[in-house]
This record gives sequence, C-alpha cells and structure tokens, in this order.
Amino acid sequence: MNLCTLAKLLLISFVLHPLMVVSKVNAEEAVNASKLTIEELRINKAKQYMPSVFKPLSERVEKFKLQINQARNLTALTQLIIRHSDGIWKDGVKSFDEISKYDDRSLYWARLQMSKALRLSSAYQNLLPTQQQNLLWQLELLSRGKNDIKFDKKTDKKILITGFDPFYLDRNIDQSNPSGVTALALDDLVIRRDGISAEIETLIVPVRFADFDQGIIEALLSPYYNKVDMIVTISMGRKDFDLERFPGLRRSAKAPDNLNVFSGATNRNPLIPLINGKELPGSEFVEFSLPAKAMKKALGHYKINDNRSVTTTEKSYTAQTLNELKKQTSVAGSGGGYLSNEISYRSILLRDKKNPVLPVGHIHTPRIKAYQPDVSEKIIKQIKQMLTHSISSI
Repeated sequence: MNLCTLAKLLLISFVLHPLMVVSKVNAEEAVNASKLTIEELRINKAKQYMPSVFKPLSERVEKFKLQINQARNLTALTQLIIRHSDGIWKDGVKSFDEISKYDDRSLYWARLQMSKALRLSSAYQNLLPTQQQNLLWQLELLSRGKNDIKFDKKTDKKILITGFDPFYLDRNIDQSNPSGVTALALDDLVIRRDGISAEIETLIVPVRFADFDQGIIEALLSPYYNKVDMIVTISMGRKDFDLERFPGLRRSAKAPDNLNVFSGATNRNPLIPLINGKELPGSEFVEFSLPAKAMKKALGHYKINDNRSVTTTEKSYTAQTLNELKKQTSVAGSGGGYLSNEISYRSILLRDKKNPVLPVGHIHTPRIKAYQPDVSEKIIKQIKQMLTHSISSI
C-alpha cells in the first residue's frame, strides 16, 4: 500500500467515524425508547419547553437516577423505590408550599423521570415481568401520597380528597390540572367552622385506563372508609363547579388517556370497566352523598351546580332521583363517560360496600388552558370553602 492510498483510507475513516458514533447513539436511543411509555417519551419535549418546571424536584430525581443505576438486585431496587417514591411526594408538597406558584407539574414530571430511570436500569431489566410490574406499582402508589396519609393533627373530623394528573399533554405539553393543584395545596391542612376542626389529607391519581382496571382507586381509597368523615374526588371539568350527583357505571368518552390509549367505548357502545380482569360489578348508576346544600354556600368566582344530568341508551336528561335510573343502561353519568366519572363511581361503590353512610362524591372544577395559576388559585380557595362549609354536616 503506497502512501497516497493510506492517506485516502485515513481520511475516509476520519470522515466516517463521527457518523458511526452518531449512528450508534441513535440506535441506543431507539432501543431505550422502545422500553418507555408514551408519557415517559414526552419528558424531553417538556424539559425543553418548560425547564423551570423540572428544577424544584431535580435533586431527588438525580439522586434516584444515580442510585437506581448502582442497584444490583430486587432488594436494592425495592428499598430505593420505597424511599424515593415516598420522598418525591413529600418533596412535591413541600416545594409547592415554598414556591407558591399553584403548579402541580413538577411532581408529575418528576415521577415520570423516576419511572423512566427504573425501566432503563440494568437491574430492573434482569427481573421477571411480575417483579417489574410490582416495582412500578409501588412507585406509582407511594409517589401519589399513599404512605403520607397520617391524620395526626387530632382534629374533630378527617377529610380525604383526590386530584388527577395533568392530561391532554399532546395538545398542551405545559398542561396543569387544578385538581392536582388542589391536592398539593390542601394536603395536611386543618380547617375550622362553628368550633369544629377537620384535617385534610390528599392523593393524586393517574389518567390511565390500565391503572383504573388494575384497581389503583380501590388500592388507594379502600383503607379509609371507616377512618375518615368524608371522601371527595376532584377533577378538571367544565365552565363552573359541578357536584356530580349520579355517576354512571360505563365508559363512553372517545378521549385518549395519558398513554394515548382509547377505551374503545362510544355513546353507542358504552363499556363496563374492569377490576383485576373482571367487569366492575355494580348498578348502572349510583348517587353521591356529599353535603351539596352546604357546599353550594361557598362563595367565589364560580357557580356551584348540583349536576343531575345523565345519558342512558334511551335519552339524555336531568334525573331527579336514583330510583328513576334503576332500569336504565348508563352511557354517561353526571360526571361524563371518562375517568373523572369513573373515579366517582368506584369511590361510591366502595362506600356502598364498606360504609354506606359516609359522605362520598365528586367535584368537577372549572377548566384551565395549559397553566393558569391565577385561575387555579381561585378554584382552590372555593374548594377550601366548600370543604369548610361541609364540616358541620358530616
């Protein structure tokens, strides 16, 4: 080989080497992407669009990433999941209080960064599928406040409320959810009225059909039906506040969840959701037991409606009593045909089984577009008033 030929080969190698490296990186990214969920794949876009949202909980997230990649077995992974999942919830509540920007998004994206890191860790990938599922399940439950419900303020009453994650993120990657904001704002709060005190504890639930079918609502709420004085589920809804009188059994909304999964249900084909592989057992409609009259006294920017609108396979109308719905097939409850209606139905179904006299029901908040902290603040203040007015009625 002469010097000219050698020089040409070296030049070709120099030019191609960066391309080979890029190709390898792209291949690795593609492999990693195949292991992640749709929610986790949105992280990079969200981080580029709103980097400030990722800062408040970054210390916990980075520590988790480092330690999860050093873990070598199931025991180590389990310990890290318990420590940091519970920790990220507590950090999220503390950060919310300190920053005071009425923002639930930091906790949502921090949780996804943790689940992404777990999925990509070598120790996790060496586990059996059932072991992987159990770890992810624990991460979900603990990072949503499961182990932080203490009711240790020695108040007269105890109130448990739930909010939802942000959703419709492909429409607005910076979407917030006022129900999740409410949960973070009111966690551990003590309210008082007419000499009676009440402590509020909170949870935040996912916007995913699969988690509901797996029983996440039952897992989070079941322990408290004989320990609290009221359970209120909350989600983002319409123009004003709606107290959803008659939740329906079936799904019918043609809207995707946060994994871009559709339930397959429609108004013409409403479907019964699952609980651990079987159809959720229950009547077509149930009725809430919230102290609606007391709640409607809460003054604020928005109207508070006692919403009795339902849709059956026969018609849409305003029902006055549960009795008139007994022979109907539900299409949409007062809360609609999506997961907000479903959490209401499931929570009331649990009430009927565990403590029929317990006040349980759902509040739909006014909707917000993307992130509107001034609107969320108004919503939270009025919900706090609703709960305060309820104290003497529960």
